[in-house]
Amino acid sequence: RGRIGVRIRGPAALATTAVTAALVLAACGGDNGDDSGSAAKASPTASAATGAEATAGAHNDQDVSFAQGMIPHHRQAVEMAGMAASRASSAQVKDLASRIEKAQDPEIETMSGWLKAWGEDVPADMPGMDHSGHAGMAGMMDQKDMDELADASGKAFDTKFLTMMVEHHEGAVKMAGTEKEKGRYAPATKLAGDIITAQQAEIEEMNKLLGKG
Repeated sequence: RGRIGVRIRGPAALATTAVTAALVLAACGGDNGDDSGSAAKASPTASAATGAEATAGAHNDQDVSFAQGMIPHHRQAVEMAGMAASRASSAQVKDLASRIEKAQDPEIETMSGWLKAWGEDVPADMPGMDHSGHAGMAGMMDQKDMDELADASGKAFDTKFLTMMVEHHEGAVKMAGTEKEKGRYAPATKLAGDIITAQQAEIEEMNKLLGKG
């Protein structure tokens, strides 16, 4: 009977071993499944990244117009500001001009990068270009204005620079307002908001220097 009992228990033991093995394999499968789980966990991240890229690339015609218009607008402001170092008599005007250059040069680079990423044309940067081509844009000076500023010096330069730059900034604020209202690309609408805040503050500063504030 002992032998029979062993024979009976043997298959049972094997069955138990088989079940145990199956459970172990299942557990191992669960361990392997962690890799799958990791992949699954990575999937939402990947999807989120793709979604972020899609959102980042979501722009409309207004965004393109804003960048293509604000780049030459900024370039002219930078050109005007560059004259102040050697022509202005007021330390306050020189300081303001320096701040304008430092703020707007990086913004030009940023907007140029957007246009390249979108496959759109970046306005050509041609030093000494005829400014009359942009005279119809809000706040832009024509060639006659730029020539008169370049010929001025001392207090005459200070007054002309401040007067022109107030008008120039007002134009930029108007352009930025349109972008905030109608633009789709979040970084562009944010930049527009930053331009409005910074340039409105500078307009107030310049009006005070002109004795109007």
